[in-house]
Amino acid sequence: MSGRVVIVGTGVAGATAAQTLRREGYVGEIVLLGAEPDLPYRRPAVSKELLAGTASFDRTVLKPVKFWADNRIDLRPAMRVEAIDTDRATVRLGTGEVLGYDSLLLATGARARSLETAATRVHTLRTRSDVTALQQAIDVGGSLLIVGGGLIGCEVAATARGLGAEVTLLNAGPALLDRVVPDSVSELVRGIHVEHGVEVENGVVTTQLVDTREGVTATGADGRTWTTAVALVAIGSEPDTTLAEAAGLAVNDGIVIDQHYRTSAPGVFAAGDVTTGFHPLREGLDRGQHWNTAMTSGAAAAKAILGQPAGPVEVPWGWTDQHGLSLQFAGWIHPHDDLAVDGTLESRDFLAVALRGGRPVGAVAMARPRELRAIRALIAAGEPWSAIPPELVRVR
Repeated sequence: MSGRVVIVGTGVAGATAAQTLRREGYVGEIVLLGAEPDLPYRRPAVSKELLAGTASFDRTVLKPVKFWADNRIDLRPAMRVEAIDTDRATVRLGTGEVLGYDSLLLATGARARSLETAATRVHTLRTRSDVTALQQAIDVGGSLLIVGGGLIGCEVAATARGLGAEVTLLNAGPALLDRVVPDSVSELVRGIHVEHGVEVENGVVTTQLVDTREGVTATGADGRTWTTAVALVAIGSEPDTTLAEAAGLAVNDGIVIDQHYRTSAPGVFAAGDVTTGFHPLREGLDRGQHWNTAMTSGAAAAKAILGQPAGPVEVPWGWTDQHGLSLQFAGWIHPHDDLAVDGTLESRDFLAVALRGGRPVGAVAMARPRELRAIRALIAAGEPWSAIPPELVRVR
């Protein structure tokens, strides 16, 4: 319960780990290092409240400055880690300082994927600093092209329309949000965007983005073109494993961890978006990429550092707010899954449960938060469909 724990990454996984260590009685040093210059903050706000300008940054911070000081957590924003030496159990900082550690937690998160382009009016969106640049570009240009129909692309499309911009969304896949919702819900989401004036094109593989006199022109593989004042590339993220790889840790679409959040190096743990590990409910490797998963894993990794059990198996879940509607999702949904729906998609008040082999494996809901929580518990327990209370879900 003493010594020094160094945490690399001030996202929700790293920040939660630091808090959990103190809450569980750790009395040693905690050093929390973050490359971003800001206090730890709620990253989901980047594509919603912060971009829309409906919330100040202060309202998105996880804890005020005083909290970290009062809890003796040595928070160091704008501090890059240059290298890790697992043999000597040290990290070298950008300032040249070398810190020893008894335990090291890597929570370096993910970075936005981009397209190779020389165009200057093309943005990505991952951090608070990205928000300011995109916000100014939208204000000046008045029109936005979004490449990517996942969560960030769809949320920014809704936010930008709310700011009065003309929005075109190009999605390479056959349906919006197809990683987290079934086809029928994807079509509902598409309809909502169209209702609000967003031009949505599915099945468009963007091959080129170039600067033009009017702004940015995108060219699809089918030869069609679209021109707007500014563009956003929102084609997902990739785990930031640079430090881990240089240190010789095992990496496979993320830092590989075991069920105790341990990496391949002694004394080194990892948590959050940067990790991949065996998930018993998937019977294979899984990399969680949602806010709630990162928060849960940060707490579990901290307990693992202290030699405590990690807790129950987590079923990933998340939410998205678009055009004033909130959509929640959980588990793992595939297009070929059977789907049981309570309520109707048309009413935008429903719970849809994905079934595989007679068992619930995922769910998506609008206006049904209680029901979604209950289904998550059943997915985690591996319960068959017959175990779901009839008053909870009426199959139609």
